[in-house]
Amino acid sequence: MSHEDNHAAQGIAKIVRMANQIGTFFESKPHDEGVHGVAEHINKFWEPRMRRHFFSVVDTGGEGLKQIVIEAAASVRRPTERVTAEQAAEADADVSG
Repeated sequence: MSHEDNHAAQGIAKIVRMANQIGTFFESKPHDEGVHGVAEHINKFWEPRMRRHFFSVVDTGGEGLKQIVIEAAASVRRPTERVTAEQAAEADADVSG
């Protein structure tokens, strides 16, 4: 494995670990609320590059991801999607309020 491949694999492993930590937290909530919470957290706090790595895992089967994270992926914005003014205002209100 080349240095670049090893670095990429470590980055993917870190994304899986972080997503699963979020999933573990939200597993204590009712199921639908937990799935929504995982997606909302990733949408608000993960930069596009992180979400790109996240979707590289999801799109290849979600290996290593908790089920709640896989279900939440359907509501996570793909990095190429534009954020609407309403979504930006909502995120600002939630972060600052």
